[in-house]
Amino acid sequence: MMFMSGTFVMLHGMTGTSAKMQPLAKQLVPKGWDILCPEAKIPHPTRGGFAWWLRSDKPTKSLDEESLRQVDESISKVVSEIPDGPIIIGGFSQGAAIASAMLEHEIQNRIIGLVLLGTKTVRPQKLREILPFLKSRKIVWMHGSRDHLVPLEQGIEHIEIFEQAGWDVTRLEHEKGHMVNLNQLDELILEIQNMADLLDYK
Repeated sequence: MMFMSGTFVMLHGMTGTSAKMQPLAKQLVPKGWDILCPEAKIPHPTRGGFAWWLRSDKPTKSLDEESLRQVDESISKVVSEIPDGPIIIGGFSQGAAIASAMLEHEIQNRIIGLVLLGTKTVRPQKLREILPFLKSRKIVWMHGSRDHLVPLEQGIEHIEIFEQAGWDVTRLEHEKGHMVNLNQLDELILEIQNMADLLDYK
């Protein structure tokens, strides 16, 4: 059998960098796939690193018009860096929110799976509107019950939008905070490999 490959795209969170995301991406990447870890362009004003959008409101509030403009600019930047072929896209926190919002872009036809770690949706109503018109994909979702930056309720609201649209969702909930739970790393790796394996049988 000839195995097909693609690009595994992982996006860092606020104050992150491409270099900081690379070690996790190398652990999660499906066999034979390339890795791409784009870097956001907005410098964080106080903590270093970069952000896909900035805002003055609390993280739990809806994004304002300027923040959503930055989201769209960030999506365009990421899309411009992705090579041809199938992709699995995901990330942590802000990065995963950008990954999910990329379903609004025409590149969504090349996305075969999503990896959503400790995140929420930036445009919940838009997501609800577009999902019924898209072919369902596989998603692995991870969130901590003690997440103080993105409360679990927001994470659940996000993933339930996909579940209500009939998408294939694997939930990996844990009792830690705003982080990737390494105790569930094997499960995460398995789910991502399963996404890639589905491509081989199409």
